[in-house]
Amino acid sequence: MKLATARIDGTTRAVRVDGDTLVDLGHADLGELLAQDNWQTKAESATDPSYPADGVDLAPLVPHPSKVVCVGLNYKNHIQEMGRDLPEYPTLFSKFADTLIGATDDIARPDETDAFDWEVELAVVVGTQVRRASTAEAEAAIAGFTVLNDITARDWQFRTREWLQGKNWDSTTPVGPYLVTPDELPGGVRPTLDVRLLVDGEVMQSDTTGDLLFDPVALVEYVSTMVRLNPGDVIATGTPGGVGHARKPERYLVGGETVVAEIDGIGRLENLVVKEGAAR
Repeated sequence: MKLATARIDGTTRAVRVDGDTLVDLGHADLGELLAQDNWQTKAESATDPSYPADGVDLAPLVPHPSKVVCVGLNYKNHIQEMGRDLPEYPTLFSKFADTLIGATDDIARPDETDAFDWEVELAVVVGTQVRRASTAEAEAAIAGFTVLNDITARDWQFRTREWLQGKNWDSTTPVGPYLVTPDELPGGVRPTLDVRLLVDGEVMQSDTTGDLLFDPVALVEYVSTMVRLNPGDVIATGTPGGVGHARKPERYLVGGETVVAEIDGIGRLENLVVKEGAAR
């Protein structure tokens, strides 16, 4: 099953994607839908009303998650290119909901950075509240997966040892286009999917989620040990090698580029980088 949050008639609606048709699920967004105990049955059984998918903009998949937890250093090749040792535990940081944008929205490039970088990531969407989840509970808590581009201001990220200030610029983080349930993906809750990022058509990142050091189930277990995970929460699982900061010479987004982040079986984000305040 493929779900989304669509912008329709000046508002947002949680929808099921059936080919060229969007079926309304009776809620304003996916976060609201996932908060229902019977969300999956409701999403599967809805039949009316429906809208043509053509021309409909997609909002951030979950516009207002209670938390977005991100994992750094989770692909071996990215860890090596950043000059670090393989971690014993996941490296975690957080994002704020104000960073999130839709699948084709403009990425707002702030004037304050000279090192604006890309990071394609598989993201887990939580469908059930869990705390200190066992492996089985973590598996059951995964509603599905989506794509996230963790756009980063590297100069701000490395001002201190804490990364948050490089990761939380307003309206910079595309997430979507769809939530795809695990039954639709090879590997289920531990999917093996090809991941790519392109800048103006040039491939910058290419890998498979099978290379994750800490897989989605392990991350739900680990994060839920310290904090309650709620329906609609997002865990971004980390990025593979190929980021601009690690290139020789370094390469960054200066504005005007089209950035495509895509994961086979889930979908693609396609976003234009524009000066902050100039978004269409």
